[in-house]
Amino acid sequence: MAQCDFYDLVIIGGGPGGLSAAIYAMRAALKTVMVEKGVTGGQVAMSDEVENYPGFTHISGAELSMKFTQHAQSYDLEMISQEVTALDPGLDHHTVKLANGESLKAHAVILATGGSPRKLDVHGEREFYGKGVSYCATCDGFFFRGKTVVVVGGGDSAAEEALYLAKLCKKVYIAHRRDELRASKILQQRIFDDCNIEMLWNTVVTEIKAGEDGVNGVALKDTVTADARSLDVDGVFIFIGFNPNNELVPAGTRMNADGLVVTDEKCETNSPGVYVIGDLREKFARQIVLSAADGCTAALAAAHYVEAKKSVRGDTCELPPDAVE
Repeated sequence: MAQCDFYDLVIIGGGPGGLSAAIYAMRAALKTVMVEKGVTGGQVAMSDEVENYPGFTHISGAELSMKFTQHAQSYDLEMISQEVTALDPGLDHHTVKLANGESLKAHAVILATGGSPRKLDVHGEREFYGKGVSYCATCDGFFFRGKTVVVVGGGDSAAEEALYLAKLCKKVYIAHRRDELRASKILQQRIFDDCNIEMLWNTVVTEIKAGEDGVNGVALKDTVTADARSLDVDGVFIFIGFNPNNELVPAGTRMNADGLVVTDEKCETNSPGVYVIGDLREKFARQIVLSAADGCTAALAAAHYVEAKKSVRGDTCELPPDAVE
């Protein structure tokens, strides 16, 4: 590692949050590098349509991701296409270890690895994602106005999303593998009181079917009798849990019971100079605009943090004594 090959900020993850953080970090004149093992854009890049990001009444996820990336690259952002294997926070600096054996050292790190909805792992789910299969009613419910959909799940998220869809759709089914919901009692009562929602108890989806225009039905199985049947629907909304990509979260970092990282209002963890943004962070909702906002917040906070560290040390580009390998 060269004498001055030390960064102000390392951003791990190139989704909307990470790219937003990069834009603000570069504008703050931080020496920044982004590490992304795949294509930039994250899950957004796989979305067929986005209609709720401010400034775009309609745009594909791929195009929105490209615009995010091009904006960040316009500031000559350094990007490394590598997998990160570990994040080791330290008192003087933080170390990011890469799969190729190299290490990056920095004053601050923003962890933007996101997460992903749990999958049913049935035929048609992956094939028709964005063509009738969705994991976000707030994002995609608008496309199913006046149509029939099935919600899969029985927890609070499934109940909340079903109630949201019931305001837009002609008919909403809830398929749940048990004979009672796990959602809170108040949500259950709202579900039972809504004449536009019908429960499918002891039922699992075994296949998602589609035609040229997208999803047109599902195959169902009764978990008690094993009876099989089909149901005509225009969309399938899956809410059976969320898996945060928290493998790189350092030991000792505060997390909730779901594995989401607990931060303060600056997106900073209990390790000074380590920030977590986007879907990996505990917060009220998961939306593109919120991930981008997290990126802005964390980058601005990191800029203040780095400036304070440098002013205390009278820093230039010289590495801390223990940062030279």
